[in-house]
This record gives sequence, C-alpha cells and structure tokens, in this order.
Amino acid sequence: MPFLDCVPYQCPLFLRGAHIETIVPNLSRRRFPVRYRRDRVELGDGDFVDLDTMNSEGSESSDTCVLALHGLEGSSEAPYVKSLAKALSGSDWDLVAMNMRGCSEELNRTLRFYHSGETGDLGEVLSVLEHRYRRLFLFGFSLGGNVVLKYMGENPSAINPIVKGAVAVSAPIDLEGSALKIGEKENRFYMRRFIRLLSEKVEAKAKVYPEELDAIGVRDLQSFLAFDGRYTAPLNGYLSAEDYWRKCSALNWLQDIRVPSLLINARNDPFLSEACFPESVVLENSALYSVYPNRGGHLGFPSRREVDRAWHEAVALRFLEEL
Repeated sequence: MPFLDCVPYQCPLFLRGAHIETIVPNLSRRRFPVRYRRDRVELGDGDFVDLDTMNSEGSESSDTCVLALHGLEGSSEAPYVKSLAKALSGSDWDLVAMNMRGCSEELNRTLRFYHSGETGDLGEVLSVLEHRYRRLFLFGFSLGGNVVLKYMGENPSAINPIVKGAVAVSAPIDLEGSALKIGEKENRFYMRRFIRLLSEKVEAKAKVYPEELDAIGVRDLQSFLAFDGRYTAPLNGYLSAEDYWRKCSALNWLQDIRVPSLLINARNDPFLSEACFPESVVLENSALYSVYPNRGGHLGFPSRREVDRAWHEAVALRFLEEL
C-alpha cells in the first residue's frame, strides 16, 4: 500500500497561499517551550555534533525515540522541531534532536560543514543511540528529510538495526531542481535569508582556516548554484554544485529503501521541484509511502492542532505508531 490512508489535509481559508502557509505556522510555533538535555557526540574525524533530548513524559528510561533532523540552517530550536517535541510530549517516546555540524551555537572544528547528503554523521549518531534505545524512528525536515531518505536507501543492508521506520517532511529529494526552484524570483526572500545565514558561518570559519577558505564576496552570492559551487561542493569532495546535487539527492535511492518510510510533501511547496513527488517510484516500492496534499507550503501545514499535533505530525506519528 504505497499511498498512506490518512485524513486529507484541509488548509484554513484565511491562511491560503504557499508563502503564507510556509511562514505563518513557523512563526506561531516559536512559542512552544521545550526543555532539552544536551549530549555531545564526538565524531571519527575529530568533529562533533550535539544531541538535545526531551525525555518522554514521566519517564527517564524509554526504550523508543524519534531522532529529528532539522532543515537548512535549522537546529533543535527550530519551530518545526519544537512543534514535534510538543506533539510527542504526552507519549512514552523520547525525542532526540540532532544538531548538525555547526548548528548548535558553536562553530564545528573541521573545515567542512554539514550538507544535504551527509549520512555519515547520522550513522555515527545512531551507533551511540543504539546503546540507549531498543527502537528508533528517523524524522527529517526539509534538508534533514533528504538526509534521512538517502540514509534509508543508499546502503539498505547496513542500516542500523534499531531504525524501524522513517518520515521525511517537505524534503527536497531532487536537490538540483529544488535549488533552481528556490532561486526563482518569487522566492528571493528565502534565498537572501539562506545566503545571509550561510555567509555568517563561512566568514566565521574563514577566521579559523584563513589559508583554506576565502570568504570575500560570499554575501554577494545570489543562488545555491553559486554558493554550493564555491563552498559546499569543494569542501566535501564534489566536483561542482551539479555533481554534489546529483550524488546527494535522495531521489536516486528511493527504489532501494527496505524499511518503511513515509514522504510528506505539499504540492504548493515553494521550495520543491516536480521531481520531489515521485509517484511511480512509490508505486513500485512497497516499503515507501507518500502523502502529497495540494496545500501546506514548506514545513507549514497550518491547521488546528488535534491532541496537540499539527496535521503532518498526526499523520507521521500515526504511521510510526502503527509500525
């Protein structure tokens, strides 16, 4: 059953519009307070990532957790992660939010940053969490969703055995198409914001690695083609932005997924290309499920919360609970 049977998404009439559906929910979700416990995972190359854990209600020893991966320039404090924490607050599952390299308010140690296809760090984190939990579900948002689905498909026989399922929400699984989509005129607001945030990290990193990294003119870059071509690709061993996009797009690995995984992408998401709705691949893979509502924006899905869950959270957690 490749297409998940769920309650259809209904966007409120007064919040309709791709950009409204994207921005307003994430502004309103900032109010959710979450208390985390922070742990540091030392990585094999000398770098680190920080994990923020919210224990299940009234429990210090849950055997199950949801490992959340944030989107581009997000963190455990991102509104959509805090909203997921709120949705899990009444359950007996822990939430562990993984802050990717350089995303936990402290500059990471190595020259390179996180990126859309970095599954190695995820694998190392899972090797740590397998000593804490018997069962784990991956939950990726946007860029984190691409990382999750790539991990699930690129080497299915080597997936950590505690991973019992995965969800990706608003995932740009076609990196090239999505990079070009965000670069369109009507999305200029988002592009400027991403370049500003990424530029701050490049400038900070250049002070530590002045011989290896040139930050001059980084704020003048106008697209992901320019930024990824100048920084992301060479810092991570790719030949070009196009080479990076091609080799890191989860779209290439969906057919090989063997552990139940769910993709939730809104048709009007201003960040996603048409290839991010892979109906034919889903139909051919009994382990891959999808829901493509016509509305919802990017990480938005404004709706009345039912049992403290937004629509996409209710669909995703019901899917994981049934596993």
